[in-house]
Amino acid sequence: MPLEDEFGREVTGIRISLTDRCNFDCVYCHNEGLGDTRGPMDPQDDEMTADEVVRILEVVSEFGIDSVKFTGGEPMLRDDLEEIIRRTPEEMEVSMTTNGTFLPGRATDLVDAGLDRVNVSQDALDPDDFAELTQSGAYDRVIEGVEAALDAGLAPVKLNMVVFEPTAGYVPQMVDHVARNDGLRLQLIEYMPEISGHPEWAIDIDRVHDWLAEQAHRIERREMHGRARYFIAEGEATDEEPVRIDLDSGDTDLEALPETAGEGMVEIVDPVENAEFCANCHRVRVTHDGKFKGCLNRHDDHRPMGAMSKAEIRESFRETVANRVPYYGEYMVREDGEWVPNEEYLDAVESPADD
Repeated sequence: MPLEDEFGREVTGIRISLTDRCNFDCVYCHNEGLGDTRGPMDPQDDEMTADEVVRILEVVSEFGIDSVKFTGGEPMLRDDLEEIIRRTPEEMEVSMTTNGTFLPGRATDLVDAGLDRVNVSQDALDPDDFAELTQSGAYDRVIEGVEAALDAGLAPVKLNMVVFEPTAGYVPQMVDHVARNDGLRLQLIEYMPEISGHPEWAIDIDRVHDWLAEQAHRIERREMHGRARYFIAEGEATDEEPVRIDLDSGDTDLEALPETAGEGMVEIVDPVENAEFCANCHRVRVTHDGKFKGCLNRHDDHRPMGAMSKAEIRESFRETVANRVPYYGEYMVREDGEWVPNEEYLDAVESPADD
């Protein structure tokens, strides 16, 4: 059975950073909340071994974790990635977030090893714009990587696009891009200035929601995730009101809905100042150097696993889940319309009550 924190949130997924190395230098990168700690491209001594990663997966699978996402840095800089995926417990769905440059030549092997889904970071369709955002000239290689993933059977491939001041103008063409290309979906990720810096780059994500709603002919929403999915046909927006579907109600037969040629599915990940998002968080993270991390935004909740025996991993995992709190709504609270640190909670963390 999944472990549950004191806010009633079951932990059913885990996100594991396999390295903090990356061959890109994206201007918005927060490196899984750790900041820009990327170093040389050679393997680093503090990276977990394949055996350690697999041991963590075997332990958390005992607690009902049914999905794992491998991230970085760039996880495909690990030569043993296929081995790690192959050794992942069978009951876990395996996904990965990558910049896509190493997918050509490896995508088929990853699928054979057990990879189920892939997210590819792609923030622009123009090579020059892409190069400015990623500080790389690898645009063509990324496009080849997406094609390799589709050819290997990883459809739908989800394109991750961070939405902030430098990329907001590219959203319409990215929406058309996924509508024109079968097998692609678009995930728009709200820029997080609290861990990335440059608050002047943040935009009002509600404006993006409103624009997508105007373009969509169907909008699906699952309450437990608090996330809308917009289905948009290529070309001009329709004047008709979109069909709105509550996926949790069970009232709609999605298979009976008519399919639209040239249709793209777009969703937004919007965690900033979003208490609903935090109230529905069901994942724990692991840093590349082997520490559990209960919240992306926090830097004071890293829990080492000792020598990484299974007993130590179990204890650390239980403690991590028990100490999870919603970042917005508990760690940060509203005062006079602003989000401020919850001093009562912080004092309790710094000065725990005597047993």
